[in-house]
Amino acid sequence: MSLEGLKFSKTHEWVRLEGSQATVGITQHAQEEISDVVFVELPKIGRTFAQAEEAAVVESVKAAFSIYAPIAGTVTRVNEVLIKDPGLINRSATEQGWIFVLEAKNPAEMDSLMDLQKYEEWVKGGGAGH
Repeated sequence: MSLEGLKFSKTHEWVRLEGSQATVGITQHAQEEISDVVFVELPKIGRTFAQAEEAAVVESVKAAFSIYAPIAGTVTRVNEVLIKDPGLINRSATEQGWIFVLEAKNPAEMDSLMDLQKYEEWVKGGGAGH
């Protein structure tokens, strides 16, 4: 998967919308910052989140980090591979290391997120704190 078509939040999540299904993970930048991921607390299938609501937790050797829903929706799938292999996030943050999938409640919320170029500029400009 390429980074094309991904949108990014200021809390370092990425989202790819395909139809009404929004796949969510953390950015390459975020996984580099948090270092070795050792545990992922996945959201429950069927749980509904508002945009920017805490949806999951990723723990690394450094600390625990909240993962927020970049758009509102209901969880339809979670990446269960992360239960046994949380380091997959480090190895493949924007591909196999996705965290959950939402049925998007309001796909227009994607417009409030950054494209790759804006995200990279934002990170370079000091917006890097998680």
